[in-house]
Amino acid sequence: MRIGANAETVAVSFEFFPPKTEKAQASLWAAARDLAHLAPRFVSVTYGAGGSTRERTHQTVVDLQNDLGLRAAAHLTCVEASRAEIDAVAASYWQAGIRHIVALRGDPPGGVGEAYDPHPHGYAYADALVAGLMAVAPFEISVAAYPEGHPQAPSPGADLDHLKRKIDAGACRAITQFFFDNDVFLRFRDRAVTAGITVPIVPGIYPISNFARAMEFAAKCGTSVPSWFADQFTGCNDDPDDRMRLAIAVASQQCLDLQANGVSEFHFYTLNRAELTVAICRSLGIRDTRSAGRRSAQAETGAAAQ
Repeated sequence: MRIGANAETVAVSFEFFPPKTEKAQASLWAAARDLAHLAPRFVSVTYGAGGSTRERTHQTVVDLQNDLGLRAAAHLTCVEASRAEIDAVAASYWQAGIRHIVALRGDPPGGVGEAYDPHPHGYAYADALVAGLMAVAPFEISVAAYPEGHPQAPSPGADLDHLKRKIDAGACRAITQFFFDNDVFLRFRDRAVTAGITVPIVPGIYPISNFARAMEFAAKCGTSVPSWFADQFTGCNDDPDDRMRLAIAVASQQCLDLQANGVSEFHFYTLNRAELTVAICRSLGIRDTRSAGRRSAQAETGAAAQ
């Protein structure tokens, strides 16, 4: 166990989803601007079920990198596309200066609970997708990991074997599905190491702004919700300020406990909002780069006056 990691050793990344409306677009950019000042390692943009947001994802990724100077990663899935189509999308990202792909099998068009049927001329699963992307260009590739097992995996062991195949195909990082019990993540990390997985396994953190909505997501993803965790949110639904304070406290404590157990990188599912994530990052000692700039300027002004 490593206690007391400092902010300089902590890296963060943020996930966004492509907006559908002008209002949602404004919300995304407001959040991205605020979070950019935390100097994330990268930001990623999701890809809708069945590739339904392909164009919006592409434009959002390119704009985040070009307009805000963020290192942007594009989610790319296997669903309902041939290898040639996926390779063309990947090549277009490379030509646009995008060097990082989050490679996923992806959800069927009908959603998580629907049966998955590989495209007859496509990449069947994420391990094949990773290998195919590496043949297109030398991308940095992140993949998904599931501490409690993918909902459609036949067993936890089979799911871990699949993760190993994705890493062996060329992925350099695994980002986990969100979880609420840190012991679940720590046991999974130990099993992964035993299986020979040596790349970073980055915990996915979900700051809860709406508890009922979070429980719906958890049910779809197969994420367990311990009773002691749910009890903390009892009675907070009617007071937005109480909800905000509790969400910050719960997620901050989760991150600090993981940090005490050797975790130095965190991936936040922002839902295109910045407030909770900014506050949690502050609890980890990460400071707004604008504040550092102001302190530096004030110090220089003071020195010049002496």
